[in-house]
Parts: sequence; C-alpha cells; structure tokens
Amino acid sequence: MFKILAKEVLSDCVYKMVIDAPRIARARKAGQFVVLRIDENGERVPLTICDADAVAGSLTIVFQAVGKSTMQLGQMEPGQSIHDLVGPLGKATHIEKYGTVVCVGGGIGIAPVYPIAQAMRLAGNKVISLIGARTKNLLILEKEMAKVSDELLVATDDGSYSIKGFTSDLLKQVMARGIKVDLAVAIGPVPMMKAMANLTKTYNLKTMVSLNPIMLDATGMCGVCRVTVGGKTQFACVDGPEFDGHLVDFDELQKRLRTYNVQEKTAVEKFQHSPSCIDLAMAAQKQVK
Repeated sequence: MFKILAKEVLSDCVYKMVIDAPRIARARKAGQFVVLRIDENGERVPLTICDADAVAGSLTIVFQAVGKSTMQLGQMEPGQSIHDLVGPLGKATHIEKYGTVVCVGGGIGIAPVYPIAQAMRLAGNKVISLIGARTKNLLILEKEMAKVSDELLVATDDGSYSIKGFTSDLLKQVMARGIKVDLAVAIGPVPMMKAMANLTKTYNLKTMVSLNPIMLDATGMCGVCRVTVGGKTQFACVDGPEFDGHLVDFDELQKRLRTYNVQEKTAVEKFQHSPSCIDLAMAAQKQVK
C-alpha cells in the first residue's frame, strides 16, 4: 500500500498528488513512469513521474480525471492509500549537454516535460520552455517551469492568458529570432505532438516526444502499447515512452487510443450514477480517517 501524503487541485479535473514511495523516489529518472492500481480489482493506470524527493521518499504525479479510474483517484484524499504502485518504468530520457533545448508542454503534458526540463538544465543546457493550454484555467505548473527554464513562453488557445495561439506558434517565434536550437522535447495531446513534429521537421530539428498509448502490463509482454516508429513496431512501455517524433505514426496512435471509447464512456457513466462496492469501500476508508 502506498500512502497519499498530499493532494492539490491544479486546475479543472487536474490533480497533483504526493505519494509515499521511497524506493521508486530514489531510483526514478526524468522521463520514467509508474503504473498504479487504486484497489486489487482496479484498472492499471500508467502515469508519468512529475517529480520526486529521494530524501523524503516521495514522488509526485499529476493526472487529469478523464476516465473512471482517474476520477476515482481524484476523489482520494491524503491519508488514504493506493493498492499497487509499480516503477520506475520505461527508459529514462537521455540527458546530456546538447546546447539549447526547447521543452514543449501542452495541457497535461506540461507535467511530464517538467522533470525533463529540470534535468536538461542541470546538465548545463540552455532551456527554453514553451507551454500552453486551451484556456488560462487549464494552465498548470507555470511557476515550476519558470524555475527550471532560462526562458519561458506561454500560450493559450483562446488568448485568455499571455500569447494567443499554440505552442507551435511559440516555437516559430523562437526560431524566427535565429536561435540555434539543438534539441526539442514535445509532450502533450497527440495532435499537438504531431503538429510540433511536422513543424520541427521543416527546421531539421531533432524532436523527442513521449507517447502514452493504451497500456496494460507495462512489461512488454502484452503488446497493447505497440506503436509504429520508423515503420517498425515498438512497445512504449519498454522501448519508450520517448521516441523520435519525426518517425512516429501519429495517425495510427490516434486510432488506437479511440479503440475503447465506447467502453470508457459506459464505465464513466456507470461510475457517476451508481457507486460500486469499491467506491463504497473507499468512502468508508475516508470516514475511518
């Protein structure tokens, strides 16, 4: 069991949780993720490690409550415990001194790009971070990103905060200044990563993206998280989650992510209208606390 130490609501349906997990906190590196189960019958949920404190033995996750399991997780409070937490999983981000690195985060993707920006700067790189959200209320971790960046630019789709536009527009501004960028790291919704990869290809700028496909065992055994990269089948859990953005088949990934839309919608509706035994047990756990 892994105790929830702290919880914060970052924006609408986006939560930050600090979890007691000393061994994972000591071992994790930027770019890696965990898989958790809320209870013994729960869905396996992969989530990127946003941050960790090796001394305190805690790790931080940031997630958006968009499905039944993440909605359940969002209802949990400090003092309650998560049944399973496995990690760190996946290949860590390759960190070295490249020169100038542009770190791009869109929406909830700002959370996984944060530790990468932090590690890139510690390695001596100049870090220019570009973050964006649909609207001001959905923008997360702005202060945290500013602390680990030499320069931070912010965009909102509707212009409700900072620059109106997309993160791709911010990158165009940076490149227009004639800055020599040596590497881009882009994480966010699939359409955003696809757009960013298409744009950086025109600049011949190497671009890494972090994929979050449907995932089950996260050990490379089940094959559910397969993605096509450079014409070859790769498994995001063990070969990734980061890949060369110029080689990823984003259209195929988008189709696979829609595979269980009907089932997910049904599960959410059932969860919202008829609490299960598990939910009642969680409510009882809250009362005990």
